[in-house]
Parts: sequence; C-alpha cells; structure tokens
Amino acid sequence: MKKKEVGNILLFITILLLLMWLSRNFFNVKPHDIRDWIVSFGIWAPIVFVVAYTIRPLILFPASILSLAAGLAFGAFEGFTYILIGALGGATVAYYTARFLGAKLLKRPSPRMIKIREKMEENGFVYVLLLRLVPFLNFDLISYLAGMGKVRYIPFIFATAIGILPGTFGYVFLGSSLVGEDRTNVYIAIGFFLMMIIVPLIFKKKMKDWLGLSSKDDK
Repeated sequence: MKKKEVGNILLFITILLLLMWLSRNFFNVKPHDIRDWIVSFGIWAPIVFVVAYTIRPLILFPASILSLAAGLAFGAFEGFTYILIGALGGATVAYYTARFLGAKLLKRPSPRMIKIREKMEENGFVYVLLLRLVPFLNFDLISYLAGMGKVRYIPFIFATAIGILPGTFGYVFLGSSLVGEDRTNVYIAIGFFLMMIIVPLIFKKKMKDWLGLSSKDDK
C-alpha cells in the first residue's frame, strides 16, 4: 500500500477514536440519549427514520450518522431493515433529482465525474455495484451521476441494494453494540470497518482496471 492509502486508514481510525472520546468526555452525548430521542416518536419512530433517511440527500446530511442511530434505536436486525429501505429511498430521490435537473445539478463536473458517468452508461449494474463497494466515494454523488448518465433505474437500484449491504451491516452493528456494556462488539465492528477499507485499497489497481479509470483520473 502507498503512503497515501496508509494515511487514509490512520486518519479513519484517528477520527473514529476522536469522535468517541469527544462524545463521552466533552459533549457528554451518550448512545442511550440518541436512542431515547429516536424512540420518543413511539410507533412512528421507524417511519420518521425512513423518511429522514430518504430525504437526506437533498440536505446533504451524513448517512453514517443516521445509520449508527438506527443501530442504537432499533437494534441490529430492525435497524438494518430500516437503513436499507431509507438508503434505497434516498438513492431513488437523488437519482430522479439528477434525471430531471440534469446538467443544472453539476454545472462543472470534473473529468473523473464525466468518466464515471460514461462508464455507467455502458454497464450500469456492474459499474454502480463496484462503485458502491469502494470506500471513500460519496454515496449521493454516485446516485446523482447515475441519474445524469441516463442509467436505467432498475439496474441502478438493484446494484445499490447489493453494494450497500456490507457497509449497512457495519454501521448498524456498531450502533447496536454501543448500547450494551460489552465492548467486544464495538471492537468487532471497528475491525469490520477496517477490513472494508483495507481490502479495496489492497486491490486498488485491479479495481481501477475493472472500473476503467486510469491514474490520470485521480489528478
């Protein structure tokens, strides 16, 4: 791995540890508080969560925060279900927003964005699936580019549903583990996240070949 890739991994670990330390010692925000706020909606809590997740791309709210909150509030199984529904809803909103607005949404796309959009038009399902599995890529940007690239909706949404499964599991498992007293599950979740990041980085060159991106596209 290159120094830049190692740096990204160390940055991820540092930010994660920093957020955990700040929430516990400075902001005094406890996982139970977040869970209690969500479940305060009663029987409407799942609906409120799914709706919030669906409209999230329009306000650019981080998906990771909502995903962790789902694990806290609903547990691993139910949280996973609600995240999946909300994420597919959000992807749909972003996709059709880009489909209707087109170039008005991204007036000056970078050469790499144009390249990705063109590749999506060639093979939407495979390309969207691979992009969903690559860490550090913006979830909403992929949806917007797919809509702008006239990728058919059914292949797009099926590829999204499959591609987000590993990340969804990781976030909801981490969120649900924060509620309990046993820290073992937290460490397992962090290890899972690291594996999701390290494995694609190890096979970065091969994935670039699959995606059709040259080294020039990174500049």
